[in-house]
Amino acid sequence: MESDIERVLWSQDQISRRVSDVASEISADFHSLSSPPVFVGVATGAFLFLADLVRHFSFPLTVDFVRVQSYGSGTESNGAPSISLDLKTDIKGKHVVVILIMGDAIKRNRELKFSKFFSVSEYGNGGAEFRVEDIVDTGNTLSYLIARLEAKGASSVSVCAFLDKPSRRKVHFELVGKGKFYRGFECPDYFVVGYGMDFAEQYRNLPFVGVLKPELYN
Repeated sequence: MESDIERVLWSQDQISRRVSDVASEISADFHSLSSPPVFVGVATGAFLFLADLVRHFSFPLTVDFVRVQSYGSGTESNGAPSISLDLKTDIKGKHVVVILIMGDAIKRNRELKFSKFFSVSEYGNGGAEFRVEDIVDTGNTLSYLIARLEAKGASSVSVCAFLDKPSRRKVHFELVGKGKFYRGFECPDYFVVGYGMDFAEQYRNLPFVGVLKPELYN
């Protein structure tokens, strides 16, 4: 598999150090909440990032997963996300953190506003939902998921993305309540695999993030 990689963007050691740094940021904001936050991993890409991240936390939390289909088997998002695996956890009144590797999000039928960032003291005593994503790409899938979590009654929705692709952003997503945005790395506009990310369900187990050779998908 490693012979299919054009070059490595982030090594295993670099990833480990950055995950620890992001975990420290999240801990500072969430450790004093009276109700455990809900960490929602976006399957399947975020499973490694979520596992590595939550092991840094010493506060109570809940973990759940959601699966959203958007990319199919190609390299371009088809722009029409749908839920294929929904949450088991009741998130009404909870603070949610969405955890992803690289995420995107669909256009919404109302005007999108830029998110405001708040200190942890403004979260109050409710639970927190935290969504862990993989890559923040066009914004389509991420916006769609945030809207669903808001409709389920989350008191706030934060997003923690392992990779962010601002150059590909088509939609500016709006967080819910006092939600915050956390990211691991800003990703250049390459098709990347490894550390949970795949091409046609391959390469997820690579311990690094690398650029896939174009001849493998063109």
